[in-house]
Amino acid sequence: MKKHEQLPRSFYERGTVEVARDLLGKHLVHVVDGIERRGKIVEVEAYVGAHDLASHSSKGLTPRTRVMYGPAGYAYVYLIYGMHHCMNVVTEAEGSGAAVLLRALEPVANVEGNTRGPGLLCRAMGIDKRMNGHDLLSRDLYIAAPPQSEAFGIVSRPRIGVDYAAHWAEVELRFYIEGSPWISRK
Repeated sequence: MKKHEQLPRSFYERGTVEVARDLLGKHLVHVVDGIERRGKIVEVEAYVGAHDLASHSSKGLTPRTRVMYGPAGYAYVYLIYGMHHCMNVVTEAEGSGAAVLLRALEPVANVEGNTRGPGLLCRAMGIDKRMNGHDLLSRDLYIAAPPQSEAFGIVSRPRIGVDYAAHWAEVELRFYIEGSPWISRK
């Protein structure tokens, strides 16, 4: 298989919604014990900064959210329900508190298990809290352009599990590849 082109920091330094949509179709790569696990990103959610009541950064700068506040191009990995890891990609200018949650992957190489949901995605890719703050321009955890680009439609929907976030719960900031059988929920 042709080598993937790793995304540059400038890719992540843009608006969160633009980055979220552009992450669709890209490959998440995690090298574990010398084996490259690779999956195509098919579903994401944008968290657009501290003013977004669904975002962890809405609670302000804390030890947990420090990574979200930049710089862009780093992994924000946290634990939910005491058992599931979730991976976000930090976006925008330093201090913005914005990130994109990776919700689902289509397995490409060396990925076993269900990848339809952020916790399942992390489990299948071997991503846990040790990867929090990890530079996505590294050699062992990064996002790359696929060898060949493909055309696809993008569906926009409200984010999942953020009913507490007032009007932010209805904003269509979840994006997925139209027709993908790998998304977590329609």
